Amino acid sequence: MRAWSFPLGKPFGVELRIHGLFVVLLFLAFLLASTRGLGGWRGIGLWLLLLFAVGVRETARALAAATFHMSLRSILLLPIGGLQSPADPQAESDARKPRAQYTLALVGIGSNLLVAALIGGLLAGGSPKVALMEHPWVSPAFLLRAALWFNLLLALLHCIPAFPLDAGRLLRDLSVRKHGVQEAGRAAVSLGRMLGSTSAALGIGLLLFPNVPLAAAASPWLLFCGFFVAVGAQLDDQGTVFQSVIDTVAMRDVMLTSFSTVSPSDTLQGALEKAVHSLQDEFPVVRNDEIIGVVSRGAVLSSLRVEGNGYVQSVMARNFLVAAPEDSLGTTIRRMREGRVGMIPVAGQDGRVLGMVTLQNLRQSMVPLLEQRKLRATENGSRR
Repeated sequence: MRAWSFPLGKPFGVELRIHGLFVVLLFLAFLLASTRGLGGWRGIGLWLLLLFAVGVRETARALAAATFHMSLRSILLLPIGGLQSPADPQAESDARKPRAQYTLALVGIGSNLLVAALIGGLLAGGSPKVALMEHPWVSPAFLLRAALWFNLLLALLHCIPAFPLDAGRLLRDLSVRKHGVQEAGRAAVSLGRMLGSTSAALGIGLLLFPNVPLAAAASPWLLFCGFFVAVGAQLDDQGTVFQSVIDTVAMRDVMLTSFSTVSPSDTLQGALEKAVHSLQDEFPVVRNDEIIGVVSRGAVLSSLRVEGNGYVQSVMARNFLVAAPEDSLGTTIRRMREGRVGMIPVAGQDGRVLGMVTLQNLRQSMVPLLEQRKLRATENGSRR
């Protein structure tokens, strides 16, 4: 999910990101307003209103998730809504429970309908001359009316049974009981892509009839919604597959078993010599086969430049993270991100170092690992 997205912060510990295509819409909205002589600021305002509608929906869904004690790792904002990623397998399991799914769907749709009703009431009471049903519904010329329709259309969109929309998620989870998680997930993603692609193709086709009012009004919406439904289905599927893999892989399956260690009594020059002949940036510090610290290549170089030669024990970090062989890869990655470390040693209960994992080796091993899982799944399916 991180590809083509930008971080917005970590409110309440949940990583909030916005997809690059959402940012592209900002440029298009600015261009639309400028070409109509309305001023670029109105285009920016129009984009912010869409972001507000998505934000209302995802805030309500995050609060609802919290009532079910479902911890979230991240939320990726798309123009059709957000993609929530549970923090761990337990949260993923809780999110698939029927009661949680129905609640999240109703809360997401209901929050947008409530905001639309509030804006409609304000316009009816304060500006009764504003024609709410006048085309185009969304225009930089009438921002309050656009805000109403953004929320209303977002709510109606999620009533369509196309994954990853709310109704599509409900349809997927209803079929899980009969077909299983993987088969139901693949079917839901395929249906979402098909409906999204069909909608986008229909929107393009209606562009051929610019003189037909209904076609001119429906074309951009079909194209917009269809495209982002297809993109959302693909992104959610990739994130689900990746998360299911890393949460079921143990550290013993991916850790490096060929690595170098240093002793606290080694000199810094000796440690630097090992660093020269190794691809490691960080080294476990071991005494009598037990890990007692971690030292980085940068710490060794910095101390040599400032204080000259010394011993590893003077620069090693004594507070460090350690993973157990049975820990899941997903849990370890999250710990590395939270601790902002690039390496984590894997040790047994006796403290003996069995291996290590670095972000670099994970980047190189994830693709082969995914392929290995696919091959095993294919072999198991053929045996049946």
